[in-house]
Order: sequence, then C-alpha cells, then structure tokens
Amino acid sequence: MTSTPFDDVASAAIRAFHDAHLVPAASGGREDAVQGDGVWRWIGTNHRCNCLLWNEEDLARRRDVADAAIAANKRAIDAFNQRRNDAIEKIDEALLERIASIAPAADAWHNSETAGSIVDRLSILALKIFHMRAQATRADADALHRAACREKLDRLELQRGDLARCLDTLLALAATGRARWRIYRQFKMYNDAALNPYLYGGKR
Repeated sequence: MTSTPFDDVASAAIRAFHDAHLVPAASGGREDAVQGDGVWRWIGTNHRCNCLLWNEEDLARRRDVADAAIAANKRAIDAFNQRRNDAIEKIDEALLERIASIAPAADAWHNSETAGSIVDRLSILALKIFHMRAQATRADADALHRAACREKLDRLELQRGDLARCLDTLLALAATGRARWRIYRQFKMYNDAALNPYLYGGKR
C-alpha cells in the first residue's frame, strides 16, 4: 500500500485516541498533561479542551449555586473555547505543513471545512457518544428514557462514521493535490480587548 503524509492521522487512529482520552473533570486543564509533539500534541489539546468544556457547560446549568459560581463557569468556558479554537488552527497548520511541497491542481476541490475542524467535531462526537451511552444504560432511568437514548446513540455513531470517512477522503485527496483547504483564522472579537467595545471603553 502506498504511504501518504497523513497515514498516522487516519480517522481510525483519531477516534481511538478520543475514546481513550476522555478526560475526567477532576484532572484540570493542564497543558503538560498533553503528550506527544506536532499534530498529535494539538489533537490532544483540542480534545482536552472539549472534555473540560463539556463539564463546565454542565456545571453552568446549575440552579442550586450562587451566581458567582455560574460566572466562574462561564469564564472557564470562554478560556477553554479560545484554547480549543487555537488548537484547531494548530492542527491545520501541522497538517498543511506536511503537504507544503504539493501544489493543488487547478481544479482541486476546495473544502469549506478544514481538516482541523473535522477533528474537532470528531472529538465532540466522542463525548456525545460516551455520555449518551451512559444515559442509555442508566439503572435509575425508565425504559422509555433508555430506549430514546439508544436511538440517539445509534444516530451519533452513524454521524461519527460518516464524518470520519469525510476526513479520510479530504486527507487522501489533499495528499495528491486533488483537494485543499485554507485556514481563515477564528477572529474571536469578544475575547480581544482591542475589538470588544465593552473592554476597550467604547460602551459601558
């Protein structure tokens, strides 16, 4: 079988990594817990941020705590989301660097979604599947709840499989110059003190 620049980042490997690294909430968001280098470092960082975001989003829906606790959750969500998006761009940079010497054909397919964004969506689907499976097997829930969750779980698995094939197809075509994508950068204006009028003083 002919090797490609993306053999190590086939969707099967990424899905296995996501399933094996569903980060417990208690582990925190330490960057030094992310192992590896290059693209896998950023795949790990992205997945860790998604795991921690999931927990913060759950906590932010509480009604039995002080408003200050929810505000802390919201600030954590904002920080993790920025790091998550930064990691998506780093994934794309690392992947595109591997094929920098390959000129796309004039009629190459221009994919609207980047490979890094697909990896991010696969990470989120891994979390959805993990948590939906837990709901589908809840001993304290009734049969209707479990059945509804099993149906949703089947659909999530189907979606994950379809998306994984999209990633593999994009990378295979890009490796031969028949597809391309571009990094547009995530301009998070609300996080930038120079662009958010409530931060630079334009509004009160």
